[in-house]
Amino acid sequence: MSQRLIGRSPDLARLRHEGFNIRIRAGFLLVHDVPYLNADKVVKRGTLVAKLKLAGEVAAVPEDHVIHFDGDYPCRADGSEIHGLRNSSEAKTLAEGVPVRHTFSARPSVPFPDFYTKITNYCAILTGPARSVDPTVTAKTFAPPVPDEEDKSPFHYVDTASSRAEIDLLTDKLALSKVAIIGLGGTGSYVLDLVAKTPVDQIHLYDADDFLTHNAFRAPGAPSLAELEKRPRKVEYLAAIYSKMHKRIYPHAVHVSAENVVELDHMAFVFICIDDGPAKKVIIDRLHQANVPFVDTGMGVYMSEGGLGGLLRITTSTPEHRDHIAQRIPFADAGAEDEYAKNIQVADLNALSAALAVIRWKKHFGFYMDFTKEHHCTFGIEVQALTRSEEHT
Repeated sequence: MSQRLIGRSPDLARLRHEGFNIRIRAGFLLVHDVPYLNADKVVKRGTLVAKLKLAGEVAAVPEDHVIHFDGDYPCRADGSEIHGLRNSSEAKTLAEGVPVRHTFSARPSVPFPDFYTKITNYCAILTGPARSVDPTVTAKTFAPPVPDEEDKSPFHYVDTASSRAEIDLLTDKLALSKVAIIGLGGTGSYVLDLVAKTPVDQIHLYDADDFLTHNAFRAPGAPSLAELEKRPRKVEYLAAIYSKMHKRIYPHAVHVSAENVVELDHMAFVFICIDDGPAKKVIIDRLHQANVPFVDTGMGVYMSEGGLGGLLRITTSTPEHRDHIAQRIPFADAGAEDEYAKNIQVADLNALSAALAVIRWKKHFGFYMDFTKEHHCTFGIEVQALTRSEEHT
């Protein structure tokens, strides 16, 4: 509720976009890290606390010009107190987690039209004397916003990219229950990199292989030699990295087979990023049976005198359109001599393949506009051409 309130209130969103460290707690707007000067002429930081007035799920016009402060009493550049600011001084707790020590009353010539104006007005009064000692101090610290305790966000910190671009409602469309990524090699690891930045509640990773040196050269990030020498499982190594951002990433150090494929039945979406044809068929048959939409990625790269050439393939299956799958996805044994059996992988091609798969996923759930609703596309390396087919209306 609190983060949504900030995102939907233009004045609160502007404060956050400009770098103010704001939080909402128990009906109060807290602005942390506000610089001020104490009686010893030392720059300190305190918290401004304003009572919020709401109109539904947006902030309304402030009801008065009064504001609270948690910190020492602020002083002028000469160390004398700013007496004209004082309303009262009494240490108290306005609500759980909202302590204050002073109340200020700086009446403006006209009422504050919004909380942005009210907060920046008081910040200017407090920060001015502090800047006489240190001209670089500012309340705009751009501190990473931390989700409220009651917030069920899957992130350890707030997604300010969506709020800055005013696309929170679109981003909410990706707040799915569970998404699975099968295969955490080159393409699958980049899929994880992109999906971990979305509000999917749970991300499940399936791969039994170790993360080895060749994996380091076709996956995002840069593992150290010491990390490679430990031969971690791919899913555990990557989960540890992206769990710094996303709370609920679950590594499964197993290959998906007939014995455990039932685990995919309750996924909202699945990314298939493996090149084992028979194993892929087991997975896809089960997903079709359970009506789970998915994207399958494929890459065939060959070497000639002119360099590397080949094809990237992104094939989508949804409950509304999946009759094309048998003709579009090869299920031959990985050792067969066909264009998909070649296992040359380059990081940029893996990243492109992953990006195309994730874009298609986002289109399926309405994040991106989708006029064609294509369910199969290819990228030809030699001709730099992206083609689409299997359009569905």
